[in-house]
Amino acid sequence: MKCLILAAGKGSRLAARGDSKPLVSFLGLTLIERAILAAQSCGLTEFYIVIGCNGEKVRVFLDKFSREKNLNITHVINEDWEKENGLSVLKAKELLDEKFILMMVDHIFDRDILVKLTQQQIQEGEVILAVDSNVNSNSMVDIDDVTKVHIEDGKILDIGKDVSEYNAFDTGFFLCSPSIFAAIETSIDRNNDSTLSGGIRILANAGAARALDISGKFWIDLDDEKALRKGEKCLLGKLKKPSDGPVSKHLNRSISISLTRCLVKTKISPNQISFLSFILCVIASALFFEGGYLTLLAGAILAQIASIIDGCDGEIARLKFQTTDFGGWFDAVLDRYADGFLLFGLTYHVYLMNSTFLHITIGFLAIMGSFMNSYTADKYDGLRNGLLSKRIGSKGFSFRIGRDVRTLIIFIGCLINQPLFILIWIGTIANLENIRRIVVLSKVEKYSLLKKED
Repeated sequence: MKCLILAAGKGSRLAARGDSKPLVSFLGLTLIERAILAAQSCGLTEFYIVIGCNGEKVRVFLDKFSREKNLNITHVINEDWEKENGLSVLKAKELLDEKFILMMVDHIFDRDILVKLTQQQIQEGEVILAVDSNVNSNSMVDIDDVTKVHIEDGKILDIGKDVSEYNAFDTGFFLCSPSIFAAIETSIDRNNDSTLSGGIRILANAGAARALDISGKFWIDLDDEKALRKGEKCLLGKLKKPSDGPVSKHLNRSISISLTRCLVKTKISPNQISFLSFILCVIASALFFEGGYLTLLAGAILAQIASIIDGCDGEIARLKFQTTDFGGWFDAVLDRYADGFLLFGLTYHVYLMNSTFLHITIGFLAIMGSFMNSYTADKYDGLRNGLLSKRIGSKGFSFRIGRDVRTLIIFIGCLINQPLFILIWIGTIANLENIRRIVVLSKVEKYSLLKKED
């Protein structure tokens, strides 16, 4: 599906950030980059960008960006960029003869909004606007600047900044048929109103403007410094994942997000962050090999730092739309090697202090338990969260001894100079958890067989 992005304005309220609104930087990407990449992540493939203020500068930037990302971008020039936004839409009239997405360059949003909008069935001559009916407690909205919408039974009755009776906000995301162009032209001829809202009012009067309620989804218009700060805080907060372990959730993530806030402005890649975390673990392991408390503690501190940094790779990837299957796999592989180095280093440290085969065995069990704990995690979670696992009563157990927990155990154990305790503890809890998973999944298989017999 095609996507028309309005990016012609100057953005005077963001003048301190630059002389062209589309090129204002926000968490490592310009607004125009973020708009295009966000739309692309929702399945949109052809982009028509309406540019005006500092047009040549924006064109040069977009040409380079399209080559780097292999994107299909068409420039749409609006010499009247200082006038109402409906004129920017009209500039694309000859280029768009089928349904398309219309969005603004300065809006950031949950991708679910655009995905849901693209899935709507639109009738010929109709326009669908994504609206937010949460008009009483949406802290992301500037009530004095937002466009208000009055809807009834899914139809738009009125729209505008000065609408007195309203029950929704205009989010700035539209699914349009080409009728939007004729509607704006009619609005200009009849009412001398060249705004996009004026065109929507024409369609609303004809019963051809529908509303799609996306309440509960995040969106914000980055129109001034205050909105930029709000948007940044919200996007960074969304980097926390439901799958985070307890240490990541309550300790590591708050620190890694602060680091990411700085790193995202550099050219460092997520894969480079993954490799840096791995190298720190290798150095930590080498320190464990040296023997002695000070090197043991230094290694533990490095391991904990590596655990925190390990969260930055995924955070940067999500913020800059650089998430790839290879990146996730590469990070997982390096994590396993890092675990192995750390536990082997501790095993050797304990062996230097005691020199018995028993201590090597304890270290081996800790390493194997840790590896198998990671190896079985995804498969186990998939089955545990499914219908069968719920019916056999495993739903209540959700604590995982993941990397974040194991690394913290290593740090605390080294801090109190008890490396043997670390190996015993990790080996015991990791292998007991693996045994528990085997038992649970054997019940799943037995339950499945019984269901088939029924």
